[in-house]
Amino acid sequence: MSRHRLSKRGRYIAWATTGVVVVAGAGIAAQTSMAAPSWPAQKTYTGRAFDTCTAPSLAAMKAWKTGFYGAAAVYIGGKNRGCAQPNLTASWVKSVSAAGWKLIPLYVGAQPPCQTSRNPERFTASTAASIGASNAKDAVAKATALGMKPGSPIYLNMESYDITNKACNDATLTYVRSFTKTLRAEMYRAGFYGFSSSSAKAIATATNRTDLPGNLWYALWNNKNTTTADWPWDPKLYTDHSRAHQYMVNSKETRGGHTITVDRNAWDAPVAITG
Repeated sequence: MSRHRLSKRGRYIAWATTGVVVVAGAGIAAQTSMAAPSWPAQKTYTGRAFDTCTAPSLAAMKAWKTGFYGAAAVYIGGKNRGCAQPNLTASWVKSVSAAGWKLIPLYVGAQPPCQTSRNPERFTASTAASIGASNAKDAVAKATALGMKPGSPIYLNMESYDITNKACNDATLTYVRSFTKTLRAEMYRAGFYGFSSSSAKAIATATNRTDLPGNLWYALWNNKNTTTADWPWDPKLYTDHSRAHQYMVNSKETRGGHTITVDRNAWDAPVAITG
């Protein structure tokens, strides 16, 4: 798609170069059990979702409410967010939610030191924990300002990087754990977007599961609308409505006279609590 993560060219280069706490059925239980019992019940959506660089206009969102998609991912913040968001306001969130849309908050946080990109914010081994915490606090502030309430998930966007670089991977996991722990302290659920060949793989295959996100959104562009048949890792991981799959990108679609270029996702995971 356009520029919502890396540039379009950068996304494909990253894909080409890379080649929670959770047990069976326990993705959410594990991440909430250590918190106060007043955690709000999660709101889950199962079906197709789309993500696009800039949140569409309210008119477009209403025109697109045809039943094909039921949820939309929106980029709520982060210094590495690629597009301006003139439509994304608390009023917009309230209106599209009232129209029946489920919303998926996505935060483009700092990126790994070994990543090949021009993203303006990166972390290092020495700053990973502090930047992870500050990014999470900013993500919570952005979600709150949009009317996305505690109990909502926030999905951390992590682009491709060389996970075989141990120092870089260790720093990335430190950053992700700090982000996740800080989110949970503010009573927001933790999610993670990454590539099945790299960033998502690093999360799914980490031996130490402490403070990892409880929901995993993996990019695997195989045009298969499923979160189960092509799940690349241990089938006991991320069960109980904790998976999402980005299966198609750069799909130019017209609905109700409004044309938007989107990525398609199979969704079976938490969405924002609004209203």
